Amino acid sequence: MQTLVLYLVTAVIFLGLDAVMLKFVMRPLFESHLGDLVREDPRLGPAAIFYLFYVGGVLWFVSLPAMASGSASQALVNGAILGAMAYGTYEFTNFATLRGWAPQMVATDLIWGTVLTGFSAFLGVLILSRLFPTPS
Repeated sequence: MQTLVLYLVTAVIFLGLDAVMLKFVMRPLFESHLGDLVREDPRLGPAAIFYLFYVGGVLWFVSLPAMASGSASQALVNGAILGAMAYGTYEFTNFATLRGWAPQMVATDLIWGTVLTGFSAFLGVLILSRLFPTPS
């Protein structure tokens, strides 16, 4: 039950923050560099698959180990590392292979993925530890 709650809490935080960032920062940034290559209406199926698996990966590699050690700060640091690796893979691969992929896009999305993943993991672990305190 706790793992499901942790997944849901982390997913709500991650999706909520990412939706705001995508709408107000990333979309305008990508449109300014890629123009009409940016879809008017994003494909929700592939996005849903990414979010479902990514949040699952955050739990597996970051949040559950942090819960086991009782350290929300461990979730922050390891989440940031995972975010930098995942978003960096996407951004640097695109920068290396696609025309029009700008350094500003790489930097903005890499920083965002690092902060978003670390913060979401941290807050998920912190909230779960408050909802299900371990007896001392």
